[in-house]
Amino acid sequence: MKRLLLVLSAPSGGGKTTIAKKLLQVRKDLGYSVSATTRATRNGEQDGVDYHFLGRAEFERLRANGDFLEWAEYGAQLYGTLKGEIDRIFGEGRHAVLDIDIEGARQIRNNFSNSLQVFVLPPSAEVLLERLTLRNTENPELVRKRLTRASDELAAVAEYDYAVVNQDLDTAVEQIAAILDGKAEERLISRQRNLPELVERLRRDVVRAAEKI
Repeated sequence: MKRLLLVLSAPSGGGKTTIAKKLLQVRKDLGYSVSATTRATRNGEQDGVDYHFLGRAEFERLRANGDFLEWAEYGAQLYGTLKGEIDRIFGEGRHAVLDIDIEGARQIRNNFSNSLQVFVLPPSAEVLLERLTLRNTENPELVRKRLTRASDELAAVAEYDYAVVNQDLDTAVEQIAAILDGKAEERLISRQRNLPELVERLRRDVVRAAEKI
């Protein structure tokens, strides 16, 4: 079996992590790559399960040693994918799935051949804002910054192989599972003729939403 690296990206609040977790529940041939980060834990999170929580000095040491497949700085915190995580999953004979931002996806695109890259779109700016505010972990100023950043992130959709709108979780999971199985050509970026218009509308709307906060 050809082992693949399934890369999921989305604006913060787009649902990529939730989709990844749901995929793992329904697919036994997938393993989740636990990212490393320097940010503090949130309520209910566990080290080694949600993230590998590292001090900044330790993260930078690993980075200098070349232990990361990709890494990026986001919100003054460092995030990265440890090569050992992918090796572990592939060693178990499974595909690997990870959810990362667009900078990390670009690094993987340049350095790793067996990857499927999927951009997860929110159905609307209103839904994206609702998901961010329901977290109750960010203050209004940070939510505004995340929305502003989302406009730039959405502009990167064309760099990906596939795009899926996360309006309904189960449907999005089914579509991404089909992509993994090579049965979703209609989700290819090149096949979605209305995608540029959808993305441009989302970009305008998230900017307006950010301005109202």
